[in-house]
Amino acid sequence: MNAWKQDKDVRNVAAEPAHPWHRLVALGDSFTEGIGDPEPRSDGGLRGWADRVAEELSANQPDFAYANLAVRGLLVQQILDQQLTPALTLKPDLVTLSAGGNDIVFRRSDPDRLAEKIDAGVDQLTRSGATVVLFAGPDWGATPVFSQIRGKVAIFNENLHTVAARHDAVMVDLWFLRELTRPGMWDPDRLHFSPLGHHTIAAAVLKALGVPHTLVPLEPKPPLARSWKEARAEDLIWAREYLVPWVVRQLRHPAEQALTAKRPEPGPVFGMGTPPGPFIGGGHAA
Repeated sequence: MNAWKQDKDVRNVAAEPAHPWHRLVALGDSFTEGIGDPEPRSDGGLRGWADRVAEELSANQPDFAYANLAVRGLLVQQILDQQLTPALTLKPDLVTLSAGGNDIVFRRSDPDRLAEKIDAGVDQLTRSGATVVLFAGPDWGATPVFSQIRGKVAIFNENLHTVAARHDAVMVDLWFLRELTRPGMWDPDRLHFSPLGHHTIAAAVLKALGVPHTLVPLEPKPPLARSWKEARAEDLIWAREYLVPWVVRQLRHPAEQALTAKRPEPGPVFGMGTPPGPFIGGGHAA
């Protein structure tokens, strides 16, 4: 696996850099853009797991730069068509690519054909010499509506594992990150992750890269017990306030939406979020 290995679990921020990367470019859709994790001080008013990863990777790396080309709502082919060439132009040595969620959830697309498209894109990225990070999607088995596509998500994830193995990419497996099944990890729209969810994913990315970090795991309070009627009532409210408007936006995209990347040019990470503190151990994800 093309990732930086650490022999020690605890390092000092003032020590030598904890990884070999100098330029990170993040590609994808709303997941990578950071929807669900609002932060006025971050570009586009969103933070997200990618920003959090960049904050950690910039520690004691003065020339580190980060660009985020992700745009909400895009399908796999749109991500590859719109983001791949600009990403290669930026000459990154580390690229994260997450794509396919909108295809699987909204379009009910063939997970095998989607993986073929991603395989071609990953091939281009790895040929540039960059380390590529891929994501296996989370388990939505207990989520109303989306539980019916659980099988397709699982097949798509297996295909992505094959793509990662073929190209020596780093895989972040969110399906087996069971912390993400907790309600506190999700935004009220149940489509995107909450700040805590993004925080947890950022830690998983750094672990997969083998980079020590300062992200301390947080334990959300358990939700209050609900009756069956209360749970169903919440499902109806969620469908009215979040699911239906989301479907309408998808049907209108991209003709009626002119969305752009929140961070199209690589730049220093200074000023984003909270400066890193003492490192905690990293390592490859299980």
